[in-house]
Amino acid sequence: MRVSLYVKVLFGYLVFGVLGFITIAFFSSNMTLRYLESDRADQLYNEASVIASTCRQQYSGSVIDIESLSPQLASIASHFDADIWIVEQQGKIVYRSDNEPTDTVIEEFDPSEQGRGRYVIGHYYHMFENSVLTVTAPISANFNTYGYVVVHQSLDGIYSVRDQILNIIYTTFLIIFLLSLIILWIFRTYIFHPIREITAAANEYAAGNLKYELTLHSEDEIGYLADTLKFMAHELSNKEEDQRKFISNVSHDFRSPLTSIKGYLEAMIDGTIPPELHEKYMKLVISETERLTKLTASTLALQTLDSKGNMLDMTTFDINQIIRNTVATFEGICKPKKLTFDLLFGERAFYVQADMGKIQQVLYNLIDNAIKFSKPASTIWIETYERHEKIFVSVKDSGIGIPKESQKKIWNRFYKSDSSRGRDKTGTGLGLSITKEIIAAHNENIDVISTEGIGTEFIFTLQKAPTHRS
Repeated sequence: MRVSLYVKVLFGYLVFGVLGFITIAFFSSNMTLRYLESDRADQLYNEASVIASTCRQQYSGSVIDIESLSPQLASIASHFDADIWIVEQQGKIVYRSDNEPTDTVIEEFDPSEQGRGRYVIGHYYHMFENSVLTVTAPISANFNTYGYVVVHQSLDGIYSVRDQILNIIYTTFLIIFLLSLIILWIFRTYIFHPIREITAAANEYAAGNLKYELTLHSEDEIGYLADTLKFMAHELSNKEEDQRKFISNVSHDFRSPLTSIKGYLEAMIDGTIPPELHEKYMKLVISETERLTKLTASTLALQTLDSKGNMLDMTTFDINQIIRNTVATFEGICKPKKLTFDLLFGERAFYVQADMGKIQQVLYNLIDNAIKFSKPASTIWIETYERHEKIFVSVKDSGIGIPKESQKKIWNRFYKSDSSRGRDKTGTGLGLSITKEIIAAHNENIDVISTEGIGTEFIFTLQKAPTHRS
């Protein structure tokens, strides 16, 4: 059975109260009693010592003048509510402040147990029915002990004082326990309720309701958790929207060539297209098929880059040589448009540390993009240079440019600006998305600078290889 956090804290709070009460009832009670017994014993012993000193002065021969001491002893006994005895060395009681008969001999009296400063709790050789606190002070003179002053006090007075102190402690503990309810209220208001709201929001998000509004505002860790959860839901919502757009775009880009292929083939079968034009339309079918192949390959490339397990094959290579090799593959495409390349390398060789295959794909995408939108008989500039231990690669054309409002969108999957749709009939809208993903996987940056009617420049960075630093 699931138990809420608040119930657990409340249970812990009650356990704390019970254990606190038990601690006071047992430990504090015993400690207080021991302290009171020791303190009272010290007081009684001081008085017993004074009486023993007086008896020592009054001592003459073997007889103590008890009559002269009796008023003083009775006054002290009355003040402390105690019984004062004077006991000889052999255990004979020669004076009792309680006016009980004297000349009584204490059976089994042991002088060695009457140590200086000691106090005992008990019945004192079975002389009392109830336990009493007893202190003993020896009457000594000329290195001889002639007797003892023994003071007995009932424990009822000590118990009464202990109970009064414990009542104060209990009352203080109860007040503190009640005041600590404020902590319980703070926990319920500022911790439990926010956590319950966060839990409810998490359940809504888990159920797919990413539009659920979590109205929790706090400047502490719980507020940070709530903000993080809201941000996560917002990002998931955007991802879901991107996924819908992705599927919609894929469906649209696949439907168009498939519709064309189907239409051409049906027209050839039913005779709408005469046999002498079959070759022309078969070439169109092949062109649309190549478009589908390219679209499929680009989509799979993005899926690979999105995979969390995607690993880069990091090697050290000369980026200038990769640029030369990639440019050479476009010579056949550039001739009809009379396009030329101008390679500007800051050094003869720039060695970088990256995934050569993926960087070659980045160069292919950027150069292909530049060729598509360059004006006939124009130049495409490719430049490399070093800054702050980074190698910068620039691909620049003098084409139609990218509208300012579209420059942030060109990295989106399947995005094509209006000017692009007019020229790029075979494009998939995935090239720049793949390029962005590859550069991001290298923890590097790529930027675009473009002006309509003038041209576009893409610049990306790569990490310079440490073994080839100049």
